[in-house]
Amino acid sequence: MFFKRVFKTFVAVTILSNTFNIVMGVFDLAQSVVQNAGGLIGSSTAVSPGMMGAFESELMAMDIGALIGLWMQTLIIGITMVALNIIIFVIIYGRMVEIFMLTSLAPIPFATLANHELSHTGQNYFKSLLAIGFQGLLILVCVGIYAALIQNISIGGDPIGGYGPPWATPFFCALPY
Repeated sequence: MFFKRVFKTFVAVTILSNTFNIVMGVFDLAQSVVQNAGGLIGSSTAVSPGMMGAFESELMAMDIGALIGLWMQTLIIGITMVALNIIIFVIIYGRMVEIFMLTSLAPIPFATLANHELSHTGQNYFKSLLAIGFQGLLILVCVGIYAALIQNISIGGDPIGGYGPPWATPFFCALPY
């Protein structure tokens, strides 16, 4: 019984002494996975000069009413983008505070790993640490989906009707009612 307690104490002291190394190892692993997955997204969201030239010629051919409608749509989208930027920055700063708190309070749940009755606390903490680390991979998947969608935007045609509601498309307008 004595040697069992000495061994548990040794394990607990070793874990607590290396808590920061364990936490940083988890974040380094997650960062490595995110960086390797980032190379898979090869599509670019950059607008080429040829695309801008085609879009400019389409705008020159439109009348003033259609241009005002397009301006109103882009104004609404611009305001929405500003609001989304604010929301994204608040979420990012909140996540950074959460990561800071998880890192600074890591010795408390890690201290429970050597105890049989409380070991689930440390295990759940470690799982949440891995989950937070791999949320970057989820964000990268969302950015990849966005990049794939951006590449499919058509420049030619009617810029207002092309992105309008489904009932404004030529297919729905040709249906008999």
